[in-house]
Amino acid sequence: MDFLTGIIIAVFLFSCTPSYTRFLADYRFPNKDSVPDYGLPEYWAALPFKKNPSDSIPKPLQAQTVKDTGVDVFFIHPTTSGSFNGSWNADINDSVINAKTDYTTILYQASAFNECRVFAPRYRQANIRAYFSPNSDSAKESFDIAYSDVRRAFQYYLDNYNQGRPIIIASHSQGTTHAERLIKELFDGKPLSSRLVVAYLVGMPIVKGSFRKLAPCQDSTQTGCFVGWRTFRWDYEPPLYESGESYVCNPLTWTTDTVYAPHSLNLGAVLTKFNRIVPEAADAEIHHDFLWIHKPHYPGSLFYFSRNYHIGDINLFYVNIRQNLRTRIRSFSQSKKSEDGR
Repeated sequence: MDFLTGIIIAVFLFSCTPSYTRFLADYRFPNKDSVPDYGLPEYWAALPFKKNPSDSIPKPLQAQTVKDTGVDVFFIHPTTSGSFNGSWNADINDSVINAKTDYTTILYQASAFNECRVFAPRYRQANIRAYFSPNSDSAKESFDIAYSDVRRAFQYYLDNYNQGRPIIIASHSQGTTHAERLIKELFDGKPLSSRLVVAYLVGMPIVKGSFRKLAPCQDSTQTGCFVGWRTFRWDYEPPLYESGESYVCNPLTWTTDTVYAPHSLNLGAVLTKFNRIVPEAADAEIHHDFLWIHKPHYPGSLFYFSRNYHIGDINLFYVNIRQNLRTRIRSFSQSKKSEDGR
């Protein structure tokens, strides 16, 4: 259960971010139906056609940022509220939850992918308690409701926005729960897999055998594959969350071996201050089916005692992810040119 505790801590920390409260007036949505209408921009936390926090670029990275509008990222955000007023699913029109989503995960996580066009749907996220009773009918229904929104949003994106572009799937925590299902249904062994650059399935275990055809990436350039990791403090052995071994990729080397990656390979983290890059914030080594790091180096880390770094799965490797995105897109483009030249 300690892994789930980490998810709760992440939700709590997201919820405690005060900066979103001044934006609540911006979240009075016109559609009062409980089901999101993806034809309305309000039901997207990120769209390339409207200003949103995913557009933000940390100041030290702005000069080196090059936009690539020829590739899309479909980002599925994690749980952003622990309070659902007794409901198993979030109210899609809840202004507090939507503001939290935009100014926490969309700002601090989805922005890592913003050299591409970023699409991130709002969805009726499942209550965090569904993870504690996954076999109950109520929990299963809550996950189904949340996934149905993600699935419809992705279909709307395909029908109206994609126009044949290469696709990157990116997700964290509950978002990865839904991303795995989406990939199984629409990409794994399906024609759409030819457009998949890579899937960043972070913060949840992807158990070996989850996909029929889609393979884990073995290096930094491979495409049409997936990567994922869960981050814990060095020497900590979390209780097993799921039976079976999980795939793990080291985001400092982009390999699946157990070779230690030192702090020097960490190009920079984005943590509590968005416009500050923290270089060499963490090292990394794969241990069993999770990622071990020593206590991160950043101002104030002396007072951070958690052994579960779930909330930092993306942020601790922010700049490495941005760089890897470029590498895989370039590799994907080159492979397609080679195929077209045959």
